[in-house]
This record gives sequence, C-alpha cells and structure tokens, in this order.
Amino acid sequence: MTPYRSFSSVQADLKTGTVTCRQLVEQYLVRIDEHRDLNVFTEVYADEARQQADAVDQKLASGQAGRLAGMVIGIKDVLNYTGHSVRAGSRILENFTAQFTATAVQRLLDEDVIIIGRQNCDEFAMGSSNENSAFGPVRNAADTSRVPGGSSGGSAVAVQAGLCLASIGSDTGGSVRQPAAFCGVVGLKPTYGRISRWGLIAYASSFDCIGPIANNAHDAALLLEIMAGPDDFDSTVSSQPVSAYSQATLPDRPLRIAYLRDGVESAGVSESIREATKGKINELKAAGYIVEPVDISLLTYLLPTYYILTTAEASSNLSRFDGVRYGYRSVSTDTPALDLLTLYKKSRTEGFGAEVRRRILLGTFALSASYYDAYYTKAQQVRRLIRQETERLFENYDFLLSPTTPTPAFKLGEKTDDPLQMYLADIFTVQANVVGYPAISIPNGTDADGLPIGLQLMAPPFAEGALVALARTL
Repeated sequence: MTPYRSFSSVQADLKTGTVTCRQLVEQYLVRIDEHRDLNVFTEVYADEARQQADAVDQKLASGQAGRLAGMVIGIKDVLNYTGHSVRAGSRILENFTAQFTATAVQRLLDEDVIIIGRQNCDEFAMGSSNENSAFGPVRNAADTSRVPGGSSGGSAVAVQAGLCLASIGSDTGGSVRQPAAFCGVVGLKPTYGRISRWGLIAYASSFDCIGPIANNAHDAALLLEIMAGPDDFDSTVSSQPVSAYSQATLPDRPLRIAYLRDGVESAGVSESIREATKGKINELKAAGYIVEPVDISLLTYLLPTYYILTTAEASSNLSRFDGVRYGYRSVSTDTPALDLLTLYKKSRTEGFGAEVRRRILLGTFALSASYYDAYYTKAQQVRRLIRQETERLFENYDFLLSPTTPTPAFKLGEKTDDPLQMYLADIFTVQANVVGYPAISIPNGTDADGLPIGLQLMAPPFAEGALVALARTL
C-alpha cells in the first residue's frame, strides 16, 4: 500500500469504489504492525476501527455520510474518549478509563471520522522530544536514531509514516508544530479558545490548545473547521463564528510579511535551517510580497516567561493526581504508607516521571509565598508586554515568518541531561502560546542528512483562514 497523503485522494477513491473504509483501516493496521519499532501507538483500536469503517461504508452507500467519512486518524494520549484508557504518557494514570469524550473528538466522530488508536506523547505533554513517556520514546521515521519532537511526537510520526491520515495533538508551547517540523508534516496551532479544551488533560490551562497534524494545510484546515466553535462545557472557548477554513483564500492585496531576523541570522540556528528559511523568504519576495526583517526586543524573555507560567499552572493542575481517587497508588512494602500525606507523596513520586516532577517543583517554587511576586507576578507582567509588542507588530504586517525550530531533529538521548538545551528547541514556537495567536508549521525541505526542516507562520487572532491559505500557497 502506498499511503494516502491527502483526504481528497481518499474521497476520490471511495467515490469510484477503488477502496472502501474497511480496506483503508486494514491497510493502516498492517502498516502499524510493520512499524511497531517507531513506538507510535500506546493502544490500537483494531476491532473498533473495523466496526466504525463498516458503519461508514454503509453511510456512504446510502448517501448519509459525514464530511470526514474515510478519514482515519489517531488521537494523542491526552484526549478523553469514553470507555478507552487515557494515560497522558504517565504511570500516574495507570488503568484509568475516560468517563466522557472530549468535545473536539466528539465533533470529529459526528462527521464519521475513524479513530484507529491512541498515540504516544511526552508525559502530561511536557517535553520537546517524546523521550519523557512512560511508554518509552517514539522514533523519527526519517532516522530512527533521532527524536520526533514533542510532546505530540507519536501523532506526528503516525502521519509521517502513513500509519493514519491525520492526528489530533495538543500544543502548549509548540507541541504540535515542533514535531510536525521534525517529521516533515503540517502542524496547526489555532488561536487560544478557538477549539474547546473540554476533555483535554490540562498541562497549563492558559496556554493549552488542541491542534491537527496532517500531510497538507487543507486537511489541517478541514479538521480545525469541524473541531472549532463554542462549547457550553468550556468557559474559555471563543464564541466567534467559525469560518470555512478549508476554502479560505488570501486577501486580494499585496501581503506584508515580517520575518524574524534572529531566525536567519542567529548563530544558534543551524546552517541548513538558515538557508532553507532564506530561500523561502526570497521566493516570497519574487512572488511580489512585501517581506521585511523585524526584531522582537523581548525575545530573550519568551522562554523564561513561558516556563515560569506553565510550570506554575502545571503544579496546580497536576495536584489532582494523588493516587487516591484514581490511577496509580503506591503499594511499596519496604516503607508502608502510614498516613494520607505519606501515601500522596509516595504515589506521586513513583507515578510521575523525572521531567514532570521537575516542572511541578519549579511551579510550586514560583507560586510560593516568598517568591510569588518575584517570579509569577513578574512573568505575567512580561507576558502582557510580549503581547503588546506582538500586537504592534501585526498592526504593520499580516504574518510573522520564522523557522519552526533552530535545528533539525536531534539524536535520542542527546539533550536529556541538559534541560535548558532541550527547552531551547521551543524558542520560535512559544511566542504563539504566550500571546494566544494562531501559528502553523509547514515542511520546508530537508537538510544534507535528509532530515525535515519546518517553516513557521504566525497570524493575528482568528486569522486561521488566511494562515492556511498562505500555507497552501507555500
């Protein structure tokens, strides 16, 4: 089987009878089995996917199928799906079964999507390499000695390796876009509040976004179109009308595109990525766009602001995982838990991985009485300044262009002993989450070793239509 790389080609073959949904599912199941070494899926819903496929085939025959009939997807292991386990890549949620379905997932199911399985990710979506999972690391299909990016690494590799047509991930600081760049696929982070977070296991509530990973911008736009919109279960979701993103076109005027000067001049950006980014800038200029360099004065404060605020929110959000109400509970016999507090401590110490423990401790420190104003309050003030600077930038430009990552995919284990180096992998992606703006990563060629390179585009709030239209053009 040659994997399908667009939903339109799947639909065309379904229409002519060249393939059925059942045959599609069987083909994907074979490929998943052949690529088990990539460690993409934590769970494969083989029998259930076959049943869903048969039901969709019947709907297609009777002309009653939804808009996503024939699309086979996987979901990241942070999205609830009734009756299925959800682990967030962690031991702390051992044997936990979802009690309801996330709004975004339900909207896709209502349009006859077929879910083939649950995808591996960094524990609680905390990581840039997918090495922090209790299920072990995911491997990049372009080079299995390298990371796929994180935290939605399994979701990106699934699309890259043709194990499903698209995936649904989550993006708190680049977790959809960075792995999409490392794997040579498209990753879209919508405006904060564009998609309901109901049913998404929280990492940092004021940053988290659900986003699609696909082979092309059109398929990502279609998935966004269906997932987006108001939801009574989420008070932070926007009530702005949802546009037909998959049909969007660029405005009929010369576009003004800013590019981040540091993205093409900084010594921290690898030569291959600098050259690929310059090449795209020159293409845009040749096509008649106004393309100009810009500097973001607060660039050096982006990562500190992001990590102080997200770890603070994580320490609060993850306090619910105590080993008592659900999930993993310590059964250590060498020093039995004699009281509730000891049980909490032992369960959380044993259940959470090293990176999650690190971020909980950092966040608890930032929120402690003696340091609250020095860290948390200050970071919130800087976040406001970054947003104001970004707003001023978009008064003059339609888009902001940069590399998605400073380097191509690095080797497994290369940065695990140096968290700061690992965090720097998110230097270009975190701005969109700090300010809540939409951004997309699209493939931009490969380096000399054949490793994918990503290009990031950011747009003003709720300008997803123009964003995907430009992405399609590029």
